[in-house]
Amino acid sequence: MGSYCEIQLYDESRINAKQLTRRLVAEVIRLEQKYSRFRNDSFVAEINSSAGNKLGIKIDRETRSLFNHALSCFEQSDGLFDITAGALNRIWDFKQARVPTQEEIDELLPFVGYHKLSFTKSRLSLPAGMEIDFGGIVKEYAADTAAKLGRSLGITHGLVNLGGDFAVIGPQPDAQPWTIGIVNPKQADSLMAKIDLLDGGLASSGDYERCFMHQGKRYSHILNPKTGWPGSGLRAASVAANLCTVAGSMATIAMLREETDGVSWLRESSLSHVYMTSDEQIGGIGLHQ
Repeated sequence: MGSYCEIQLYDESRINAKQLTRRLVAEVIRLEQKYSRFRNDSFVAEINSSAGNKLGIKIDRETRSLFNHALSCFEQSDGLFDITAGALNRIWDFKQARVPTQEEIDELLPFVGYHKLSFTKSRLSLPAGMEIDFGGIVKEYAADTAAKLGRSLGITHGLVNLGGDFAVIGPQPDAQPWTIGIVNPKQADSLMAKIDLLDGGLASSGDYERCFMHQGKRYSHILNPKTGWPGSGLRAASVAANLCTVAGSMATIAMLREETDGVSWLRESSLSHVYMTSDEQIGGIGLHQ
């Protein structure tokens, strides 16, 4: 998952706990191998290689469910959350801190747009030049899937953490919640809030992990698929919901919207959340210091 991951669980047997943990880790690895855009042998790479093929490519039920969730995000965000924005990764290099020209962006924008995908039964047709990137969904989905597997294996107290996206497998013993600390984008070694989880999941989105400064301006990896440029709204958003997948979508959409719209989006959801504005003000509900 390209980040620090951990699984915590309670069990009377250390040996059994290790065996259970290995099962959950194997499931996370399966999903990374299947959906990572950074692997040449992933199914996502196969999908992207099929772009322009008139016959399309056959997709399984799990992959179709991810596309369905992506469509829901696309519609809820008025097109701001778009997994076809993967084409923009060709010109935005956050390691080299390179800012593309408007001309380069304009050349790629025609290859962005979920509505351009075509589904016929179990087949997907991806227009030539387009790319799929499940990066905004798959880590949260993997956390939920691992938690679901854990419950089916009899785990009653556990927590899955995939790079700061969390899914709960029941509360801690004695019905105590899991207290999740939310990193302060302004100061990496401090917290801006804590959120208690008894079930469900929590996910975060922010401009502080993959960004760069150029000529005094901050460029975030969270790209607006309509303009091709990084969003300029909130600095960070974390949301708790019934599923980590839902929480991740809510947080990412909040980041993609203009700042005031992002704050309104979070408040209207009535979900526990915390956010930091561009002038580093912290707000939210359902959290504690």
